[in-house]
Amino acid sequence: MVDSVVTSGGRPIPRMLLGIDFEDAELERVVETLLVGVEDGLRHAVESVDPLLDDVAHHLVAAGGKRIRPLLVGLAAQFGTRPVCDEVTRAGVVVELTHLATLYHDDVMDEAPVRRGAPSANLRWSNSIAILAGDHLFARAADLAVDLGLDAVRLQARTFSRLVYGQIAETSGPRDRDPIEHHLDVIAEKTGSLIGTSAKFGAMFSNATPEAVDALAEYGEVIGIAFQLSDDLLDIASESAQSGKTPGTDLREGVATLPVLYALADDATDDAGVARLRELLSKGPLTDDAELAEALELLRESTAMKRARETVRGYAERARALLDPLPDIPARRALAALADLIADRTS
Repeated sequence: MVDSVVTSGGRPIPRMLLGIDFEDAELERVVETLLVGVEDGLRHAVESVDPLLDDVAHHLVAAGGKRIRPLLVGLAAQFGTRPVCDEVTRAGVVVELTHLATLYHDDVMDEAPVRRGAPSANLRWSNSIAILAGDHLFARAADLAVDLGLDAVRLQARTFSRLVYGQIAETSGPRDRDPIEHHLDVIAEKTGSLIGTSAKFGAMFSNATPEAVDALAEYGEVIGIAFQLSDDLLDIASESAQSGKTPGTDLREGVATLPVLYALADDATDDAGVARLRELLSKGPLTDDAELAEALELLRESTAMKRARETVRGYAERARALLDPLPDIPARRALAALADLIADRTS
């Protein structure tokens, strides 16, 4: 699987999203050009006259990433009459800056020591500095959105509000709600919302039809949920760091992802394996290596894991169906291929 290529400027940019190769060479060229422009825009946007803020703000930009949000901007833009324009590139920078800002804040809340293979900003500097760096990136994203017009500012602000709501809901817990329903809603707010906005921005600023804008926005949100759920499954299913982190990280930190919630809801008391799995998962963080390995083994073979895979597939198939009204162009086939891959990557 190839995740990036090195540009003439020596900067890595994503070439294939999660291993998907573009079947159309021209589409690949257009998207690569957009991503190069986004990388340049990100580096320029986070520059600061203060050397410390400059270092901290560049920290996660330099660490790279899949850049799924600007890529969705670029693919959605192909459905309009202006698929290549400065506004589309700027929109890619806005959504990625917003995403990066949330990572600084997430790492503080999670007390995460590592992000994208490098020490997290909160570990390297401090929680206060990391929070301020995140605020700086949010401010820069809002500043860039102004140049895109009032509708862009309003959408970016509403998306930011959803991100905050999702984080509050995750922190406060389900309270009187069903934990599984609550978990899926949190993912829709924390991940789906910004990916949906990414696709909507691309369609908006390429002058796509209102019908295409709405369909792509909904596709983005649904595929965003599927993408996050599949990443969570990979943390259990993969034998290597395919998910971008050491397998079992969520269990070790006590993070209840969808397979865990399904397992905890399984009341098959006559199944010793199910009972033992529930016993282990009920402990919260599994810091003991032997218990972690046992829980991973039980989860991988559980009906809870099978059910979680079916849930991912359901979201991916729903996203694919949302593309049906759109013109049959290479970008639509790339978006459909993404849905297929997300459905299959944890099988």
